[in-house]
Amino acid sequence: MQGLTHDLGGHGEVAAVQPSGYSGQGFSLRGEKGRFVLPPAFRKSVKESSDGRVLCLVKHERWNCLTGFGLSRRNELEAQLDREEERALRLNREFDRDLRASQLYQFIEVPFDESGRFIMPDYLVELGRLDQGVYFQGAGSFFTLWNPKELYAMGEGWEGAQAACKMLEAEALAKGKKA
Repeated sequence: MQGLTHDLGGHGEVAAVQPSGYSGQGFSLRGEKGRFVLPPAFRKSVKESSDGRVLCLVKHERWNCLTGFGLSRRNELEAQLDREEERALRLNREFDRDLRASQLYQFIEVPFDESGRFIMPDYLVELGRLDQGVYFQGAGSFFTLWNPKELYAMGEGWEGAQAACKMLEAEALAKGKKA
């Protein structure tokens, strides 16, 4: 996604405006044919970031959840590799650039329809420990996809996300029973 620019007071200074990223929460029950639905707020950002309906998914490095983002994040990965390599050199630590690149670029591109429906590959369902419902949590340049049980097991600092997940999960289950 390309950033927008604004003239700062006519002095020839231009500031780049970065995309707003991913914020907020959402919830999706697993539907027929194993489909999940990308919440509208995330859908819009992913579409803008990917110039279309392509969702990138990968296992989170530390938590038992998945990470989602649009294709524009791919542009940031080489710079991230450079930063991590510089840091390792400064701290006199080993750094395997090839291994780290393989980790960063292992995401899969998943198409979604206009309504946000997408099919999660089975191996990601397993890696993310997903079940019948997925909680979406915005995190700036990416968002996380959680099995509620895994999120509820997280420690201090997760209370807001846990409360939102409980509410959204209850609403989704109640709505699902009415259908």
